[in-house]
Parts: sequence; C-alpha cells; structure tokens
Amino acid sequence: MNEPASVTLWLTGDVMTGRGIDQVLPDSVDPRLFEPFVSSALDYVTIAEQANGAIPAPVGYDYVWGDALAALERAAPALRLINLETAVTTSDEAEPKGINYRMHPANLPVLTALGVHGCTLANNHVRDWGESGLRETLDVLAGAGLTCAGAGRNATEAAAAPDFAVPGGRVRLHALGAANSGIPDEWAAGEDSPGVHFLPEMTGAAGEAAIAEVTWQRRPGELTLVSLHWGGNWGYAIPEAHRAFAHRLIDEAGADLVWGHSSHHPLGIEVYRGKLILYGCGDFLNDYEGISGHEAYRPDLVLGYLPRVRLADGALAGLTLLPFRLCRFRLERASPAEAKWLAERLSREGEPLGTRLHCDDEARLVLAWG
Repeated sequence: MNEPASVTLWLTGDVMTGRGIDQVLPDSVDPRLFEPFVSSALDYVTIAEQANGAIPAPVGYDYVWGDALAALERAAPALRLINLETAVTTSDEAEPKGINYRMHPANLPVLTALGVHGCTLANNHVRDWGESGLRETLDVLAGAGLTCAGAGRNATEAAAAPDFAVPGGRVRLHALGAANSGIPDEWAAGEDSPGVHFLPEMTGAAGEAAIAEVTWQRRPGELTLVSLHWGGNWGYAIPEAHRAFAHRLIDEAGADLVWGHSSHHPLGIEVYRGKLILYGCGDFLNDYEGISGHEAYRPDLVLGYLPRVRLADGALAGLTLLPFRLCRFRLERASPAEAKWLAERLSREGEPLGTRLHCDDEARLVLAWG
C-alpha cells in the first residue's frame, strides 16, 4: 500500500548572525556595543577563540553552516525556514535595550548559502536598530528574494501570511511575536509605522484575534504553519498558556504545525491530534560560545528539525532532528554521545507530552509518539 503523499520541511530556532559572527564575515558593521559588560562585538570573537581556538577570519559565507550543509543536501527538504533574530542594517539607531544584534547587509549571502527560502521576523531583536534598521532589513531581505513573515512597514504587512509552493501543495506561514519573549509593546507594527506582528497575550481579545486571523487566511489544499516567538530563554518548563494556545491553534484555527522558538535550548515536543507542536527549537546559530553560566542546558548543542507532514490532512508523518555542536562559530556534526544526551534530555521533557526520541544509526534523533 502506498504511503500518503507528504512534504519535508526544514525548521530552525533562532539564527543570530550579528555581533561576533558579523565580525568574522567578509564585511562587518561598527563593532561598538551598548551592553553592560561588553563594549565591542570583537570581544565575542575573542571569548569564542579562547574557548575553542582561532577562527580563520574573514570566513566564507558557508563557513558558519559547516556540516549542516551536507546534512541538508542529503535530507533535501522542500522548504527551508529560519527565525532570523538579527537586524540586517548599518543603522546606528540602537534601541535602548542593552543587547542589540545587527549584521552588515553585504553579509546577506550567509543566509542564501544555507538555501533559506523564508525568514520569520516576529522576534525581540529584529528592531534592535530602530525603525530605520527594520526598514532596511526588510528591503535587503526582499532584494535577495527571501520571503519574510512577522514584521513589516505597517500592521497589514506585518500580519501578512505568505505562502510557498512545495511539491504537491502549498504552505502558508503565519508569524507572531509574543510579549513574554521580551518584545517591547512599542515594537508592534502600526497603521503607518514599521514593527512586528505583536501578540500582547494569548488570552482575551488578543488571543481571539490571533486565532481568527489564522482561521480566515486558511485556503483549501494548503498546510498552515504558525511560527511563535514566545517565552524566556532558559528553563524546560512549558507554560500552560503556551500549551493551551497551541491546542487552540490546531482545534479552532486549523493549524497543521506550531513552530515555537525563543528558548536558547530545545524544549519538549508534543504531537496533538496528529499535529506537531515544537514548543521551543532552541538556538541554531549564535556567538555565545565560551560564555559560562548555563552549561547544564548544553547550549552548544543545537538541532535542525525535519518534520514530514502529510499533504492531505496536515498530520505528522515523521520527525527527524539533526544534532550539531557550535564550535568556533561553526556547526559541527554532534558526536554519538552528544546526540544521545539530547535524545535522553528531550525524552524526559517529552514524557508528559507523550513523546520520546531515540538515535538512529547515523546519530540523528527520531521522534516517537503515541
């Protein structure tokens, strides 16, 4: 009997190409920072090199993706999506928030080197360099042919849900950024002002409006993917409000996959009524290497997610996770022991959600549920 037709997607958590990473790429912005303890982005390069050795700067645009490129080539996903947590701008209008990420526009080929089709931008760093920085980010990404969701020059554009052609169907992408991820209220896109597609809360009128918005934009024959930047950076506990909202998106809005991010490490996974919920994908790329304080979470270990979704009904047909280790600002294939640690950790977190993970013969993680 033939297996129902399905499509494989590639999803990641936060991709941060600014600060130290921007400094080792061929072009870079002014390294000056406004952080409490670090005044130059070059300091993050030094910290990483002290931890793991010299970085051969300037690096090529494919350098940071390392072993992920060959792994993606083998997996051949139909659609590659990331949460881009970096402004792409030379703007000097730093928001007074302490931590500001930006990458020089000339370094945009670092994203096309990964074969990215689309970026979600509804997060707490996309407007780090003011309204002018966000406008430039939108222009640069559009100029490179990258489709974006979750931010725009006005509220209508920020709320737009673009769709992507995949073999046998289409995928519609919604992106919202929740206040509890650290997005300031004033970053919400206005009628005539740029900003993010903002979710002030998941209950009440705001929650109802978000559910209604996903519902009315659904089209027959499309898969509906909802990206949510929500919650804090550290800790495995999944807020009950997140579970309830994810369930409502599936039950009431017809979402086929809920894709959450903001946490700096992966969170537990749920399959609810046959639909995949990723509560937190963890970071995929950053410049935090060598910074101490959260070693118990193994933030150096990251995952790329390859859900296989049935086209007919949006049900999850399978999920493979590709584990990597960040070293010298580059993704290296995780060792079998590191992959096993991730599988065991996420199985513990997934147990109350009805999921578990095991490593296959190639040290990839495979989800089991039910």
